[in-house]
Amino acid sequence: MIKSDIIHPDLLQALAQCGHKANILITDANYSFLTNTSTQAKIIWLNFSPGMISSVIILEKILAYINVEKATLMASPVDFNNTIECEYRGMLSEAIEIEHVERNAFYSQAKSSDTILVIASGETRRFANILLTVAPTLI
Repeated sequence: MIKSDIIHPDLLQALAQCGHKANILITDANYSFLTNTSTQAKIIWLNFSPGMISSVIILEKILAYINVEKATLMASPVDFNNTIECEYRGMLSEAIEIEHVERNAFYSQAKSSDTILVIASGETRRFANILLTVAPTLI
């Protein structure tokens, strides 16, 4: 029996295949990941019901398994109170670069062949999609 915070077998396998510079996309419940991600990406469906499982929980668990070099977020309007970005910032090391890109640029990056894993969450907050670039493992 695996003693781990992640017990989803397909997710564990996909994480094990993520090497340096690979991208992992955690999507919110509104993201059209079938048309806006790489066709080669492995999709892990964790979006059982709205609000279950949140992208914050997914990010927390993923960060225990991989090193992140960069996080890319879709730019939100200036007057939008992006509460989830504040939560992400609190979880990510200050050494991790956080980039904001406009919607179409975000979709282009998500469609890149570097995106090898997509995790569909039940997160209902807007602008919750986050694209993580895997950093090299320090041995």
